[in-house]
Amino acid sequence: MGLYSFFKSWFTPEGNLNDQGIYLDLTVEYHVKKLAIQTSVNLIANALIRSQFRTFEKGKETKGNMHYLFNVEPNQNQNAGEFIHEFVSKLVYDNQCLVIMEKEQLYVADSFDVKEYAFFENTYKNIVVNDYKLLKTYSESDVLYFKLNNERIRSVIDDFYGSYGKLLSASMNYYKRSNALRVKLEMDGVFSQTNDDQEDREEMFYGQLKQFLEAEGSAVLPLQDGIKTEEFTFSSNGQNSRDIKAIVDDILDVVSMAFHIPKGLLKGDVAEVEEQTDNFVMFCVAPIAEIIQSEINRKMYTKKQYLERTYMKVDTRWIKYVDPAKIATALDKFVASGTYSINENRNLIGDEPLSDEWAESHHLTKNYLEVEEYMKGGDSS
Repeated sequence: MGLYSFFKSWFTPEGNLNDQGIYLDLTVEYHVKKLAIQTSVNLIANALIRSQFRTFEKGKETKGNMHYLFNVEPNQNQNAGEFIHEFVSKLVYDNQCLVIMEKEQLYVADSFDVKEYAFFENTYKNIVVNDYKLLKTYSESDVLYFKLNNERIRSVIDDFYGSYGKLLSASMNYYKRSNALRVKLEMDGVFSQTNDDQEDREEMFYGQLKQFLEAEGSAVLPLQDGIKTEEFTFSSNGQNSRDIKAIVDDILDVVSMAFHIPKGLLKGDVAEVEEQTDNFVMFCVAPIAEIIQSEINRKMYTKKQYLERTYMKVDTRWIKYVDPAKIATALDKFVASGTYSINENRNLIGDEPLSDEWAESHHLTKNYLEVEEYMKGGDSS
């Protein structure tokens, strides 16, 4: 359900706030904030799931235990998608995430305590995984520790909601009062002012009016001589549900800016989606992928291995769907210029590599040869 549909469901076709809207109004800051931040978390996590954790050994791509851990099954209770969603949630909500390895399996810590040092390894203790507290103390080199930035994004958003959320709540309350149906009742005569008589009259009229006003189908309101009803109009100064939505849009602007996610993607708009996706990958997902990649390479591989091109790469090119027919010309140029082999081209569009040896070779047409080399085969006359 998109954000507009979510809030639209709060209102009746006539524009009045329904019961759901009245109840959500009491905790509107919580609901809007949770919706916006959780949408951001899902977008980032889903993009990382689309990415490929590629492992290389001395410059040649291989698929071993490390590849399986990060792309298929990090631990016996989670697949890679579930693991990444939990990882991103921790990283966004807490601005940090700790991943430990036990028996060659990876686990995201629910909570932990860290002792930082200047010239020695940091230590991690009181680690809780899936509500189970570990007694072991881990050194920095034994864990994967990820930190998003120096200031918690959620804290900034919380401070914003502290004031802007109240504005949204007040606007909804005002809209509810402005659109509530009020009836003015006129009666001839003088009536007893005793408490019992007043309560009897109020019970009779309120009971009849309430049944009449809340009826979904046809309804009859019996009126006696000397009694007239008239709808009482309350000026709303032109406010409608679109004004409330404008405030929600302002809140989304702040969340969008905090996470570097294009606002259109956050709202589910399809206009200019390709350009928005490019910006999303470049400014939001790619930096997080770099953080993940750097931490894995410095902890899971030695310096010697890395310098010999044995490492992991988080490839974000797979986030966008690639239609082979649309890039057929580019694929041809990649092969003709010697940039990619046949198998590298197949990898680019998500196809399995060929087992034939020729599929790994590179080709170069004469159009790309150096001038001197090209002239050797030309006409010398």
